[in-house]
Order: sequence, then C-alpha cells, then structure tokens
Amino acid sequence: MIVFGLVAAGLIAWASPPAALLAGIIFTLIFGNPFHHHGHKIAKRLLQICVVMLGFGMNLPVILRAGWHGSLFAALTIGTTLLLGYWIGRRLEIQRNTSILISAGTAICGGSAIAAVSSVLAVTEAEIAMALGTVFLLNAVALYLFPILGHVLHLSQQQFGVWAGVAIHDVSSVVGAALSYGQEALETATAVKLSRTLWIVPITLGLALSAGRSKPASAAAGHFSTARKPKVEIPWFIGFFLLASLARSYVPVIVDWSSQIASVAKAGLTLVLCLIGVSLSPRALRTVGWKAAAQGVLLWAFISVASLLLIIYGHAG
Repeated sequence: MIVFGLVAAGLIAWASPPAALLAGIIFTLIFGNPFHHHGHKIAKRLLQICVVMLGFGMNLPVILRAGWHGSLFAALTIGTTLLLGYWIGRRLEIQRNTSILISAGTAICGGSAIAAVSSVLAVTEAEIAMALGTVFLLNAVALYLFPILGHVLHLSQQQFGVWAGVAIHDVSSVVGAALSYGQEALETATAVKLSRTLWIVPITLGLALSAGRSKPASAAAGHFSTARKPKVEIPWFIGFFLLASLARSYVPVIVDWSSQIASVAKAGLTLVLCLIGVSLSPRALRTVGWKAAAQGVLLWAFISVASLLLIIYGHAG
C-alpha cells in the first residue's frame, strides 16, 4: 500500500492519463493488486467526484448544446449497437446475459452500464467479470489509439470530442483521451458521454420489465411471487456536474477558482486511471473468452467506424 501511494503521488505530479494507466498495469504485474476487493468502488466514486469537479471548468450552455444536438445521434448509435450485439451474440452462441452486458457496456458507458444492467438480470459473477474484462481491455486500447487516429485524420477539437464521447466505453477513458487532445475536445467529449450515460435508466428499466415478463407465473401453482424488485442505479452525479457547470457559468467567485478546481480534477482522474490499470490483472483478463472478446471488438469497431463516418461526412460533429 505504501509503495502504491508513492507511485500514485509521482503519477499525479507528472504523468499523462495513458502513462497512469500503463503504470497501474505494470504495478499489478509486479506487486499485485492492493485493492483487490474495493478497488472498483474506489475508482468509481473518485471518478464521479472528479467529473463533478470538471463541471466547475465548463460552461453550461455549451454542455447543453452538445447534449441536445447529439440526442438523435445517441439514440441511433445506441439502438443500432444493441441490436447488432444481440445478433452477434446469437451467431456466436454467447450466453444471453453476457452478450447483453457487453452490448450495453459498448453502447452506453462501459462499466457503469454493465453494473446497472447486471442489477436487474440474474447474472453470475463470472458473466459480470467477462463483460467488464472485455470493456476494460478495449478502454485501455482506446485511450492510446484514439488521440493518435484523431491527429492522423486531422479531426477538429469538436469532432474528436464527439467521436470519443460516442465510441470510447467508460467516462474515465473518454476524459483521459480528450485531455490529451485539447480543452475544447474535453468539454465536448464530457458532455456527449454524460448525455449518453443518462440512457442507463430507460435501457435498464426496459430490461427489467422484459425479464419480469419472461418469468413463469407462479400463481398457477398457488404461490405468489416474492421476487425482489429490480433496483435501477440512477447516475445522480450527472446532476451535480450540471449544477457545477451552472455555478461556473453564472457565479463570479467560481469562475475565479475554476482553473484550480479543474487541475485537482485532472489529477484525480490520473489516479482513477492508475486504479483501473491495477485492476487489469492477468487473472481478470483470463476470464474473457474468445467469443466475448470477439463480440466486444466487433461492436466497438462498428460504433467507432460508423460514428466517425457520420461525424466527418454527416452532421453529427
């Protein structure tokens, strides 16, 4: 734990987000994961706090404009990705729950969507681990690959922000990739990704209703169902992010401190990516079977290429 603290302090001081992720992976290979039981929860809560703090550095009108303009684009890409995931899962004969988790994680927002969807399905720990392993692995690749491709393709700050917000799974990797591309890209990517995160609620509710209808009725046997009602995890931190952005837009005192708050948030995000790197142990990645990995890669390739073409040649950017 002491060694990890020293490494984390050094990363916060000088490392870029990709370097922090790589350092976390190397650390767990050498020393093991010091947060084996609670690392995911720590990273999740710290990420939410940092996202809210980023709101103090962004203008609310810009965020709302990006979210509103991308609403139809989000509905189109999310719906198409979920349908394609269902088809691929059937073709590859992947377990239904695993296929749903990977599809939701790719279409909406990675680990957060997987956690929410798993709460309303009768999934096993192995199925959750398989889906998370697939998404985390592709997140790590995207964090390095997307900024390189963005520069090669000469994408503008806004175009890259939209692309990253749509095609990269988790908020942490979206922010990490956009941080290295530019401030405007960061603002756009954060707004786009958080607007997509709100889709967790209707998608999860829909799956809960579908799962409820598919259960056999027990009344015919003279029994009443005592099944626990599904608990849908609502991403409340997005509301706090919008409130922080509102304060940044209209409260002069917040404006004066916005750059300092944003700096602290970016340092926290560096630590988040290090924690995520620590969780990417060989043991975690071995849980990913080739079929699940194939579905994840195919879905990610589809949403990445399709959204990029729409951004460059259409009106999504």
